Amino acid sequence: MSAGNNAGRTAVKSEPNVVPMIDIMLVLLIIFMIVTPLLASGFRATMPKADNLDASPEEEGEVILGIDEGGRFFLNTRPISDEQLEDQLRSMFSGREDKILYMKADNQIKYGRVQEGIEIARQAGARVVASITETETAQKLFDAEEEE
Repeated sequence: MSAGNNAGRTAVKSEPNVVPMIDIMLVLLIIFMIVTPLLASGFRATMPKADNLDASPEEEGEVILGIDEGGRFFLNTRPISDEQLEDQLRSMFSGREDKILYMKADNQIKYGRVQEGIEIARQAGARVVASITETETAQKLFDAEEEE
């Protein structure tokens, strides 16, 4: 073995470079440490308060689905059971071209109940689900009355 044979060659290391992998793992660890508490806290949704484009967006003959604070469904202000809702909506949408459902929901109910109402309406043939919000001006008047 002479030194002349190995003079032009460099030794190949068989060790992997783990520094980039450690950097990636630390970034992922930080991301999971931030996101995990947010997932555990849950999701809360409240109906937005806004100025409606129309003073009363619902007109005569519109299909309006309401959900009260107890989670009960109302179809055009008449109480209706969950089992009858899809059939009633299907019959109402069968002769209509627009297939728009206006939805009013109490802001204290669980959002899952609103999702159930939307899913039943979609299965019944609703193509557009429009949310009717409480107007800001009405809310301001209500708040002013409470303060007095």
